[in-house]
Amino acid sequence: MPSEQDYQIRPIVPDSVVHNTKVLSNLQSLTASLFGVAAGILGLESYGGFLVYILFSSITALMFYSLQVAPESLAEGRPLFSTGRYFTGALDLWTSGILNGLSGFILTWTLFYGLVRA
Repeated sequence: MPSEQDYQIRPIVPDSVVHNTKVLSNLQSLTASLFGVAAGILGLESYGGFLVYILFSSITALMFYSLQVAPESLAEGRPLFSTGRYFTGALDLWTSGILNGLSGFILTWTLFYGLVRA
């Protein structure tokens, strides 16, 4: 856990945390719709479609983490998967995307499944 001196040297700015969360939410909503398009065009049904969604959402979160958060965390000597400095919660990067984009995924999945199979 960071000490008071760490927060004085590198403060956590609430505006930056809100901005990071908003950017992550926009990315996850957009990619969830794209994953829904892919699952619908491929004609996936039931668990196969949800498995594709969870797999690709995890890959997207890992790519976002590796491009944005990891280099700064490693340079400052923090643990590898600590994201609490950049987002509201430590697990926000990994779990919120799966829940936030689920409705968009289902809508585009059913739309494109119906268009392709009709």
